[in-house]
Amino acid sequence: MVVNIIDQLRETGLSDYEARAYMSLLEEHPLTAYECAGQAGIPTSKIYGVIKKLEEKELVLELVEKNRKRYIPQEPEEYISSYRFKMEKVLKCLSSELKTPRQKREVSYVWNLSDRNSLLERAEKIISRSRKTVLISLWAEEYSVLASLLKQKKEEGVKTAVVHFGPAAAGEENIYEHPIQDTLYQEKGGRGFTLVCDGEEALTATFSENHTDGAWSRSRGFVTPAEDYIKHDIYIMKIVQRFDRELTECYGEGYTLLRDIFSDRTKNKER
Repeated sequence: MVVNIIDQLRETGLSDYEARAYMSLLEEHPLTAYECAGQAGIPTSKIYGVIKKLEEKELVLELVEKNRKRYIPQEPEEYISSYRFKMEKVLKCLSSELKTPRQKREVSYVWNLSDRNSLLERAEKIISRSRKTVLISLWAEEYSVLASLLKQKKEEGVKTAVVHFGPAAAGEENIYEHPIQDTLYQEKGGRGFTLVCDGEEALTATFSENHTDGAWSRSRGFVTPAEDYIKHDIYIMKIVQRFDRELTECYGEGYTLLRDIFSDRTKNKER
């Protein structure tokens, strides 16, 4: 029973030695520090520090009789009442403060996605809540699903830019056709997909015949590279639109030599 009471006292913030010293003083008082140590099974080298802590918590009171210090305990009812008052005050404060709106922390985790339909549904939700910008890089299969929503967001005044792998519908504004989709499909083993909205959240994926491998996040470490990837492709597409013939003559069909990042070869250098 005593062990159980000591465990309960520890739940109120007392150390094991403090609980045992207090219990021993409840059983018999007044006691000297030395006598309390003996009854509580506390090393005499520790007892004076323990008694001092109990005095600071107003659990024991020092009596001086004939130049001899002895100690008496605070009544349990008073201790319980004081502890209850203090905890109720703390809980009331917490209840009030935790209801106050806090600034949202940036989400730093990455959510993995492996189902194409679920991933495209998430893409629709992300695009739907965009207010400023939509950057997207995708193939015809996925564009056909999202085209009407992208058009709607443009009509709402949201700035959109699309990198489209393969031929796109004629006359579409801000669609940049990527001319080497076959080469990229072989390199990546599937159709790439990247979406960034308002510079705040990103969704990326690779779609193959029997598998979808994707991820979503609001982490800056995830969003920024995805955004830079799409922007970089748009820069390149603008160059390609104007200098395709020169690039093909220099780097070959599909810009094979340009895509060899481990060398700086051109067709002229190879001759």
